[in-house]
Amino acid sequence: MKRHVTLGKVNTPMPQPAKHKNAAARQAAYRARREQAIRDQAKERRLPPLPPLPTLPGTKRWDAALTLAYRLVEEVGEQMQSYFDDRSETWQESERAQEFIDRLEAVEAAREALDVLL
Repeated sequence: MKRHVTLGKVNTPMPQPAKHKNAAARQAAYRARREQAIRDQAKERRLPPLPPLPTLPGTKRWDAALTLAYRLVEEVGEQMQSYFDDRSETWQESERAQEFIDRLEAVEAAREALDVLL
């Protein structure tokens, strides 16, 4: 008997039939799935769809995205402030607290910058 030979099984099924007739069709199907995934992701984020013509600006979409970003930054700022307030006075006077305050001020500056855009 031969030692290094893989013998096929008696009733092996045939390979899976081709889903697409050629590489171009396979690529087109991939692009369609990818575009659908992007649309689903935007819908999940509650963003309005982009306009059908690329020459038209997506102003409503951009405004919705900026509003969402503003709300997220505002929420982060509130959580950071709450975290700071819950710490002891000793911690609030420490060097780590000063670094934290610098970061909190940067978040506040980002919120104000987004506020200007809305």
